Amino acid sequence: AGWQAGDGIAAFWTAPGQWMIEAAGRATADFAADLAAAAPGCSVTEQTDGWVCSELAAASQADALRRLLEKLVNIDPEQLQPGTALRTGLDHQSVFLLRRAPDHLAIWGMRSAARSLWHAITSAAEQQTVSPG
Repeated sequence: AGWQAGDGIAAFWTAPGQWMIEAAGRATADFAADLAAAAPGCSVTEQTDGWVCSELAAASQADALRRLLEKLVNIDPEQLQPGTALRTGLDHQSVFLLRRAPDHLAIWGMRSAARSLWHAITSAAEQQTVSPG
C-alpha cells in the first residue's frame, strides 16, 4: 500500500499487480499510449475520466489532517504516514487516500460521485472549526 513520486510521475498500489499512475498536466495528452510504450508487456488503460482527486493541505496546523481523517474514515491516522496509499470507505463510496507529505493528503474517488465526495470532505472540515459549547 504505497505511493511513490518522481520526475512528474507518481504511482500508487491499487491491487495485486495493479497500479494507478499519476502524471500532472498530462490529461489532454495520450499519456496512456506513452506509458504503454515505456512499459512493454504491461496492460495500460486510460482512467482520466473515471476518477477525481481532491488535494488537501494543512500547513498552518500540524494535526489538522489527522483530525479530518478521524472524521472522514474508519482508519487509524497513524497508519497513513507519508508515502502511504490506502483504499477505504468514505461516506458511502470507496476511495484511495494518499499521504503525499505530513501536511498533504490526496483523496481519489469516483468522478461520478465527485459532488458527494466534496460534500463529505467540506462537511467534516466545517465540523472542525466549530467550538464545543
